[in-house]
Amino acid sequence: MSENNYSVLPILANRYQLLQTLGSGGMAVVYRAKDLTLERFVAVKILRPDFSRDENFRKRFHQEAKAAANLSHPNIVTVHDFGLDGDRLYIIMEYIPGTNLKAYIRERVVIPIREANDLMIQASAGVGYAHRAGLIHCDVKPHNMLVTPDGILKVTDFGISRALSTIQPDEKNSVVWGSPQYLAPEQSSGEPPSPASDVYSLGIVYYEMVTGKLPFYSTDAVELTRLHKEANPVPPSVINPNIPPQLEQIILKVMAKEPSGRYRTADQLSRVIQNINDQTITNTQNHSSSQDYLSSENLQFEPISQADVKSNKNSFDWVTALLGLFAFLLAGGLIPFWLFVWFSINSTR
Repeated sequence: MSENNYSVLPILANRYQLLQTLGSGGMAVVYRAKDLTLERFVAVKILRPDFSRDENFRKRFHQEAKAAANLSHPNIVTVHDFGLDGDRLYIIMEYIPGTNLKAYIRERVVIPIREANDLMIQASAGVGYAHRAGLIHCDVKPHNMLVTPDGILKVTDFGISRALSTIQPDEKNSVVWGSPQYLAPEQSSGEPPSPASDVYSLGIVYYEMVTGKLPFYSTDAVELTRLHKEANPVPPSVINPNIPPQLEQIILKVMAKEPSGRYRTADQLSRVIQNINDQTITNTQNHSSSQDYLSSENLQFEPISQADVKSNKNSFDWVTALLGLFAFLLAGGLIPFWLFVWFSINSTR
């Protein structure tokens, strides 16, 4: 069944009315739909028929969809339902108004540092929560991050991730999940992904947000894989001089070639960026407090104007003058008295 055929069957599983296409990719088509039972809008992802017909894939997808449905976090798109309707394998998710982060970056080109930090804190918090639940995303990219009009970021598409408990240490995959532009070196080699693999992908997204560019680019998939494995990225501050050294070190760390060189989980990355934000806020508040303390509004005196200076120069202090005259007269009156006493004493000798 082609993508166009979906429109002639607008009701899915006798419950979800498909209203409009939100997007499509190599794996699925996403619709905005209405849940006729609960009377709410939802997002419906219908997988391509070749995936749906594969029984092994269906079993694996159901297992991972169950795990994703147990995730409840403000920065993760909630999974409501999943199933198979005829030959249509689907997953029902929370509908999020807004745009995906990739489109957001294309529109803004370079996202300001503070805003990029806030978005990455949210993305890392969501992915980190999944890591604590034993789930790896395996396909972290800005296309799978939705940004609402009020700046809330939610990570979606955990339906193709795999539970940590099902991965054997010696496992090698014939199928490589993920997008090559954001794929960790070990994933592109078919090695089992780990939370550090998601951290690497978050680092690529971080780099792209603050520079407007991908660290590695090639139209050839083999060459792109080689760059991720062997090439060092251009330091982001070379592209965007506004990036502080501390932030640049974090971005380069999460893009380390070896998983051991990165933060172990996305939670750690989220906390590190949050600490930078907190320090920035504290420094700004301290600077602002110092300025407020020194401002004339908080000092206990009124500024002297030029008019006051002239007025003081031209005024005559009559009180001081009268007191001086009184002292002079008093001193002058005592002089004859002391002369009389002096002559009287000398004349008796």
